[in-house]
Amino acid sequence: MSRRVARVLLDSPLPQLDRLFDYVLLDELGDVPVGARVRVPLRTAGRMIDAYVVEVAEEDDSERPLSTVESIISLVPVLPERLYRLARRAADRAAGSASDILRLAVPKRQVRVEKAWKADSPTPVPAADAVERADAVLGEYDGLATLIDDRGRAAIEAIPGVRDGILRWTELLAAAAVRVLASGASAIIAVPDHRDLDRLLATLEAFVPAEAIVRHDSRQTNPDRYRGFLRTLEDAPCIVVGNRSAVYAPVQAGLVAIWDDGDPLYSEPLAPYVHARDALLLRQEQEGSALLFAGHTRTTDVERLVQRGWLTDVRAERRITPRVVLSSPQEMEQPAQRVHSGAFAAARKATEEGPVLVQVARPGFAPTLVCADCRAPARCAHCGGPLGAAHRGAVPVCGWCGRSARAWHCSACSSTKLRLAASGSERTADELGRAFAGVRVIVADGAHPVERVEAKPALVVATRGAEPTADGGYRAVLLLDGPRMLQAPDLRIGESCLRWWSNAAALAAPGAPIHLVGVDGPVGRALATWTQPAYARSELDSRAPLHLPPATRVALVEGLPASVARAIDGLRELPLPADAVLGPVPVESDPTSDKGDTGRVRALVRFEYAAGPAVATRLRAAVVAEAAGRRRRRGQSNRIPLSVRLDMLDPEL
Repeated sequence: MSRRVARVLLDSPLPQLDRLFDYVLLDELGDVPVGARVRVPLRTAGRMIDAYVVEVAEEDDSERPLSTVESIISLVPVLPERLYRLARRAADRAAGSASDILRLAVPKRQVRVEKAWKADSPTPVPAADAVERADAVLGEYDGLATLIDDRGRAAIEAIPGVRDGILRWTELLAAAAVRVLASGASAIIAVPDHRDLDRLLATLEAFVPAEAIVRHDSRQTNPDRYRGFLRTLEDAPCIVVGNRSAVYAPVQAGLVAIWDDGDPLYSEPLAPYVHARDALLLRQEQEGSALLFAGHTRTTDVERLVQRGWLTDVRAERRITPRVVLSSPQEMEQPAQRVHSGAFAAARKATEEGPVLVQVARPGFAPTLVCADCRAPARCAHCGGPLGAAHRGAVPVCGWCGRSARAWHCSACSSTKLRLAASGSERTADELGRAFAGVRVIVADGAHPVERVEAKPALVVATRGAEPTADGGYRAVLLLDGPRMLQAPDLRIGESCLRWWSNAAALAAPGAPIHLVGVDGPVGRALATWTQPAYARSELDSRAPLHLPPATRVALVEGLPASVARAIDGLRELPLPADAVLGPVPVESDPTSDKGDTGRVRALVRFEYAAGPAVATRLRAAVVAEAAGRRRRRGQSNRIPLSVRLDMLDPEL
């Protein structure tokens, strides 16, 4: 006698359950497709748990004791084979659980949406003029159209600027997606945030009908997100556009592309912390689709792949470079001066013609205050957070707990006088508004979102990443607070600053001056000469002797001292360098936390890419062993589990 057996993946965060389990499928359940949601018993926990059907097979060994599938939640195959294989590979590479990946990829079920869904969407066919326009845009880049047709891999240096009110990078990605859609395949495009998403969607809708576009981002309602997910399960091709989790859309992709992969929003904050760039690399290798990394700058991670010959370096046939003017700190007339006289004169002249962009580092009026006598940072007496001012003459307020510091005194010299140490977007707008009398001043930051400004005289003071687009482009761009940005204690701060400044410079009108104030050195020269790939190459060369990422991979191991020691001991048999392990060192505990994190330690493990699978397997085994041992030990409910995170972008002990 034979019986049907379903191999299922449990929807559980427990690492010891991250494998396939066999359950009997009774005849009364009918046909159950692969990818369906089911409910199964978990004998060790004495309860029911949701699961995904990964395989269905006939088994002759009917005497093997197996539990039966309790019920069918949904017959919709939400987990096709290609999505499971991608989730499994991404989890294994990051020493994590596949179910954690699927929580990002598969939205929660919406019964009404599912009942109304009919998998019969017509196959979208781009209009002939849209395909012709897309070919013209791709023709501006050397060999790009042929590379997409051959399903190649490329790192693209996007043309900066605005054309006919449209950002040129959105034209590039839309054109690539339209070419793939015309060939009968789907495309996936990932962008960092909602601003870039809205801009790309507006450009795409000028190429193809809205029915061919599937939006995927966190601002959608649950029904809309589930409706879009069901659309990606259909055979009809589409263009999926979204944020970092869009890279897991279950379409049969002919193109996967990512814009500005250096943006920190691509880093997944939840375990197993898989970066969207790594997920796309795994997906391209699995499906053989075309792969595009596009941006105005280039990360060291992408440059490493270019140097190894894995990515093709694609540039515009006719190179367009913004006109960047540098002013070093030595050229400033006064030590505390923020705007160079040349930049000020250029801004005054440009405001006679149209808008001028002024980029600053921080929002608000005065984000930080210091003691007026000894210059010590002003701290909150309750939580130790930094004090800031909402406007001139305002009572200082803590940036952490929000308490007012009316009777503040310096802990170092007992002074009661405060001094503004930094200028935010609102204070900069206040100061420039006095200098540019009669010119409209617009503040664009997180609290004051602005998407677009008209081609009229105005000063647009924006924080990095919040710059609105201007009709026809900005007539001048001033990049302030550069020295302050470069002082951040971050391994990739040079890359980040170059990305912030390049994206702002790309919003300028053709021939408009871009003034980088108070910065010289390698980052400033890379912006002035518009040679961002060369800067990434030099950064990569300098990190290789120090075994810093991305020249090598880095894993963070954190937990109780004994747990971390056992995890590190499990790596001793691997051919790792003698200095591969750094630490362990104590982790500073949070006094306000109730998670019992006292006594934690952490260690870093550096290893080559070739040793990645073995290191990930050993560390994952240590996590599973720790979780299983925690369950066996009684009285250990508050025990800190062992956590592992691979591919730290900015590793520090």
